Amino acid sequence: MENPTRLHVVPDVSPQMWHVTLTVAGAAVDVAEVKGALERLSLEHPFLLSGRYAADRAEVRYWEEATDVVGTLRLAVGLWDEHQSSAQLPAWRVVGVEVLDRDTFHRRGRYMHEAPALVGAGRVLPF
Repeated sequence: MENPTRLHVVPDVSPQMWHVTLTVAGAAVDVAEVKGALERLSLEHPFLLSGRYAADRAEVRYWEEATDVVGTLRLAVGLWDEHQSSAQLPAWRVVGVEVLDRDTFHRRGRYMHEAPALVGAGRVLPF
C-alpha cells in the first residue's frame, strides 16, 4: 500500500526549443537543384535558420520544439524524408545530427566569438 503522505513529483515535460544541425549527403546533383530544394524546405519547415549546400551534401540549421533531446533527434532524423517529396529534396541520407539545448547553443556562440573557433586536436579548454 502506498504512503498517502508521500508527494509524487511529476517531471517537467514541457516542450522546449532545441537547436539542430542536420547534415545529409548522397549522389551529386546540380547545385541549383539543391539550392532550390533547400529554399522550398525553408518555406515548409518553421524555424529554419540557414542552409549550406554542395552538389553532394547539405546542412540545415533550425530550431525544433520537443520535450527532450531524444524526441528532437527522432524529429531531426525524419525531417529530410518527411519533406523529400514536397520540397523535392535530393534522395540523400542523414550523415550527421547535432542537437543543443538553447542555453548550450548561446553559451557556445559567445565562446566562439571570444576565442578562436578552431581548437587544436587534444586541446582541452574550459567553458
